[in-house]
Amino acid sequence: MSAHDPQFLYMILVLPTLFGLTLVGEGINKVMNSEKGGYLSLIFGILFIGVVIFAYFFFSSMLSKT
Repeated sequence: MSAHDPQFLYMILVLPTLFGLTLVGEGINKVMNSEKGGYLSLIFGILFIGVVIFAYFFFSSMLSKT
């Protein structure tokens, strides 16, 4: 598998996406149980998923140029 293979792009984005979804789930759980830090985890999870989406479009546009 080379760095120009689209499967490589998907592979390096799966784990960060799962981490972001875990942060979102933890944040929702904390907010529903009225615990501190729930909104912070939720915001960081959404930001993390946003960075992964940005990286996907950035790397996919680089792969399409080569």
